[in-house]
Amino acid sequence: MDSADPSARSHLPIPNRVRSRVLPYTVKDEDSTFEPIATETPPEGAPNVLVILLDDVGFGASSAFGGPCQMPTAERLAASGLKYSRFHTTALCSPTRAALLSGRNHHAVAMGGITEMATSAPGYTSVRPNDCAPVTETLRLNGYATAHIGKCHEVPVWETSPAGPFDRWPSPGNGFQHFYGFIAGETNQWYPALYSDTTPVEPWGTPEDGYHLMPDLADHAIGWVQQQKALTPEQPFFMYFAPGATHEPHHVPKEWIEKYRGEFDRGWDVQREETFARQKELGVIPADAVLTERHDEIPAWDDMDEALKPVLARQMEVYAAFLEYADHHTGRLIDALERQGVLENTLVFYIIGDNGASAEGTITGCYNAAGIVNGPGLETTDYLLERIDELGGPKAYNHYAVGWAHAMDTPYQWTKQVASHWGGTRNGTIVHWPAGISARGDVRPQFCHVTDVAPTILDVAGLPEPISVNGVQQEPMHGQSMRYSFDEATAPERHTTQYFEMFVNRGIYHNGWSAVTKHRTPWAAGVAKVQDISDDVWELYDGSTDWTQAHDLAAEHPEKLEELQRLFLLEANRYNVFPLDDRVWERLNADIAGRPSLVVGSTQTLFPGMGRLNENCVVNTRNRSHSVTAEVTIPDAGADGVILNQGGTTGGWSLYVKNGRLTYAYSFCGFEITHIAAAKSLESGEHQVRAEITYDGGGLGKGTDVTLFVDGEPVGTGRVERTHPLSFSLDETTDVGVDTGAPVTSDYPIGRANAFRGDIAWVRIDIGDDSHDHHIDPADIYRVAMIKQ
Repeated sequence: MDSADPSARSHLPIPNRVRSRVLPYTVKDEDSTFEPIATETPPEGAPNVLVILLDDVGFGASSAFGGPCQMPTAERLAASGLKYSRFHTTALCSPTRAALLSGRNHHAVAMGGITEMATSAPGYTSVRPNDCAPVTETLRLNGYATAHIGKCHEVPVWETSPAGPFDRWPSPGNGFQHFYGFIAGETNQWYPALYSDTTPVEPWGTPEDGYHLMPDLADHAIGWVQQQKALTPEQPFFMYFAPGATHEPHHVPKEWIEKYRGEFDRGWDVQREETFARQKELGVIPADAVLTERHDEIPAWDDMDEALKPVLARQMEVYAAFLEYADHHTGRLIDALERQGVLENTLVFYIIGDNGASAEGTITGCYNAAGIVNGPGLETTDYLLERIDELGGPKAYNHYAVGWAHAMDTPYQWTKQVASHWGGTRNGTIVHWPAGISARGDVRPQFCHVTDVAPTILDVAGLPEPISVNGVQQEPMHGQSMRYSFDEATAPERHTTQYFEMFVNRGIYHNGWSAVTKHRTPWAAGVAKVQDISDDVWELYDGSTDWTQAHDLAAEHPEKLEELQRLFLLEANRYNVFPLDDRVWERLNADIAGRPSLVVGSTQTLFPGMGRLNENCVVNTRNRSHSVTAEVTIPDAGADGVILNQGGTTGGWSLYVKNGRLTYAYSFCGFEITHIAAAKSLESGEHQVRAEITYDGGGLGKGTDVTLFVDGEPVGTGRVERTHPLSFSLDETTDVGVDTGAPVTSDYPIGRANAFRGDIAWVRIDIGDDSHDHHIDPADIYRVAMIKQ
């Protein structure tokens, strides 16, 4: 079948052409000529596609949309392209990404929440149905080259280990031919946990060498495009560049932070007013728009502790620098496309945030996010002031305060996670395609949704939505192509109905009206008691006169509210939103939630070469006695280095050899570090070494006695006074034979230099039967999960 025939592209892969004649006996026969081998190609003129998705950026953050964070690349693209001022996401990262790539609503592709909270309900399993193939698979099967650079937080949590399966990884399972990035909600920008396709890889250097993840991702993106265009210049590409900036941790080189020194000393309330004024000047909100009020749950700047304000201001300086830094390196990718002469015919979506600004940093922000859940009260004002100059650097794992998140969502109510209001779901978006869009520098006010991206890409590529992919009949995409609005500023919007739901914060948009109800407050979730769903209060807004959802009309128009509430029920039922699920700790317990667990039992044996294992991949040693045993061979020259570790600078433990002596280090949130060493050095030859950790009991995070053994004989003892009750780290991992990432202790060097210089046969972790996890407050379990997403 001829692939130039549009009908041939409706069933993918494109069927092979059927031979219609008898083959000649030898090549010498008169009719032994055949058509040359042809590869699948998209329709003539199909553009390249670049989708840029930033992370945790509110509508009011970017200078392109009136915010204080300078983004010259976004402004440059907007000046020769279009700004979409009513583009919407889902209010959370995993669901937005799943909806973007599939063109279907997030519950319809089973991503009703983050992967770590997956349940067995159809809309929440995190397992994308095979009748909702991603647009990348459609593009690949039509001859596009495809690559994903950056963050992927869509892999089911029980499939995130190096053991796979990889069916739902970007490559090979999600239609990408190449992936370079991280499989998690976040990663340390200085010491990232990286994969190339499905293989764990280490960064090329350390912060001291000048390494940072953002330029590394840009380098890989540029390298991939250059190679692709050098080898197959006529083949269009689809690149998904999702760097993970500016998600926590807010990490950025210090010289970029200094550019913003003093810029935020007047606080978040003044910042909202200034941003609001600039937004009107830029025309991204109407001149008659109203700035929404700050809710009581969000403190006023003037009510904050005066002594803490320098830290709070610095938090925002770091964030602004991080966003500008991300935009700068995104600009390097744009420059590379321009140098290659392909930017003109590249459709660029620059989506400035996968949800609203993040309010997960608590009311005061933090230096080390792991300390928020493991060491309440640890980060006093004095503690934060002592570390103010380290914010953004390799020692910190910082996040800004709720007040800044609210300011970055100007002019709207609420923040990330709150899908009911535009502050959680409205993200400034820029579309740039000089070869296909004649308008320059205009604003488009049509309502759009992240599900519209995939249909738009297929539309401009001249490709039909496939009826079947890999033999499976497909669910039609739920979004609408945005192409109709490219050159018609006043074209009637086509995405006229859209539901929203996240953690039971929910709403419905229909023909300009929106009905919404907020069920829980992000930074109070898991702490404050969640009200009954039936007690949620619905609000009603008329978008034709109220751009910002500032005037609740529920009392004036009860019939309209009831109409929209009914519509929400219909849409929610259609797209698998039900059953509404506001459970907290239950969704984090795999057995209760009904999802598989990767690790079971009380013993786990690991082997050399295994590494970059996150906490979901390793037996839980917290709040219980346990032992770590290894069989090692010490060469005649002696051996130093790491045998096994878990976690990193922000908290964890490590069993290693230093100066020939077996040593155990425990770091409590990077705040208290204990070292326990054997009294004598290991002799050459085979040995069984062991650390026995005896937990005090009586609750969570208590102390432990530690005894070191060599060949069954005790060689050292020590005491750890305080341990992690809930989580060792937010992104650090476990490694056999080396401590990758940020090291647990400065007692050994960073990276491969701390690798064990002997032989390791195996390492085994055995946990005791004295677990005290039953004392864990379910609210704390929830806070750990949410701060990682």
